Amino acid sequence: MSIAWENYQVGNAFDELVAPDGQPRPLARGLCDFISGLGAQELSGRAAAVDAAIMTAGITFTVYTEAGNIDRAWPFDVVPRIIARGEWERVAKGLKQRLAALNLFINDLYNEQRIIKDGVFPAEVLADSKNFRTACVGVTPRYGVWAHICGTDLVRHSDGQFYVLEDNLRVPSGVSYMLENRQLMKRLFPEAFARYHILPVDDYTAQLYDTLAALSPRPSQRPVIAVLTPGVFNSAYFEHSYLAQQMGAELVEGADLTVLEDDCVYMKTISGLERVDVIYRRIDDDFIDPEVFRADSTLGVPGLMRAWKKGNVGLANAPGSGVADDKVVYAFVPQMIKYYLGEEAILPNVPSYLCMYEKDRKYVLANLDKLVVKPANESGGYGMLIGPMSSAEEREKFAALIRDNPRNYMAQPTLSLSTAPTLCDEGLAPRHLDLRPFVLQSNKLNVTAGGLTRVALRKGSLVVNSSQGGGSKDTWIVEESQ
Repeated sequence: MSIAWENYQVGNAFDELVAPDGQPRPLARGLCDFISGLGAQELSGRAAAVDAAIMTAGITFTVYTEAGNIDRAWPFDVVPRIIARGEWERVAKGLKQRLAALNLFINDLYNEQRIIKDGVFPAEVLADSKNFRTACVGVTPRYGVWAHICGTDLVRHSDGQFYVLEDNLRVPSGVSYMLENRQLMKRLFPEAFARYHILPVDDYTAQLYDTLAALSPRPSQRPVIAVLTPGVFNSAYFEHSYLAQQMGAELVEGADLTVLEDDCVYMKTISGLERVDVIYRRIDDDFIDPEVFRADSTLGVPGLMRAWKKGNVGLANAPGSGVADDKVVYAFVPQMIKYYLGEEAILPNVPSYLCMYEKDRKYVLANLDKLVVKPANESGGYGMLIGPMSSAEEREKFAALIRDNPRNYMAQPTLSLSTAPTLCDEGLAPRHLDLRPFVLQSNKLNVTAGGLTRVALRKGSLVVNSSQGGGSKDTWIVEESQ
């Protein structure tokens, strides 16, 4: 049974592979022909083989529920997303611009606060920031960089333009799934790769290693790098162990490390203590050092902040970088780019309404049924109101939350997220998606060739987070002349 693309119903959203007339877009023609040639039965068979490979490899994530923690196989769709290289180069330039400005902003906030004194950024936003760490005041990390690994979420609107939805600057996750997606596609759909010149993503772990190694306080020696994980019960533990293995780094928990009187960090080994130069921490600020933050934390390392502030260990991302990982701060990034770099933002923000401002708040409260409302510091798709899909009771609840703490809420129009063909029970059908590229910065700036495409597997859903029922696709950045 062949797959006829003329029966594919595009819908009202911008579809990335299929034009409104039902025909493949020029860049997607080779892929669509390949899928048609496979036929529905063969495509389903290969999808089942992918699912089996995921289970065998143990590629999982954890969903936290009231009933407990559930490990699930990573949900993967076999139809890749295609983006033209020329378009991507502009996006990558915009991502580098954005992270450079954000790091200048964070460093400024913990030091001179020029951006506040010059009236570009409101002092009241900083005053109510949950992620501003007073313990970091006066610190300037190596290269002035605080957020070394950033996962920036992009969405494509009905106008075909990419918009920045949010910046994830604390402990962004998902890059291991991006890498595994590519390996799965290479193994089970090798013929598809013969039709395109696809930019590689396999060098990400080498770039991550170089980014981390550049933070070492002992540059003349091969650095000892450790990935600090909360442990096996964390939702992203697969990623922690995967990245450590790929980089040749040590995978450690807080109890494996100690800080001695010389204010250096040491790892406990069967051969004795070994000094650690750089820590890629996958633990939130609150838990990394019980001497400074939460005294009841057993996940962190007592004295770690002391060692970092004295320059004896590199930390990525640096403590305090979450001050810019705030959906209200997000609204000011275009102004930051102009202020610090003297440039216009290459990538636009999604238009935003800040409930801390009376005019914006009145508009939001009057239009809750049309807007997406987000709390400033939640992640994973939690704590949101998607207005068009909400009940009157939910809107009343959010109206009360906004009135009680307006600084903590912002709203955006409900975007018509782009779609792409996705293999569902009924065959190929459009599903909404977003994109999380990963940007690295220390002594250099690097952007992944594409990123993690997340797809809402439920019909009509705009929520792409894996914890909320989403899945993922391989993302192909391809040369236009195929």
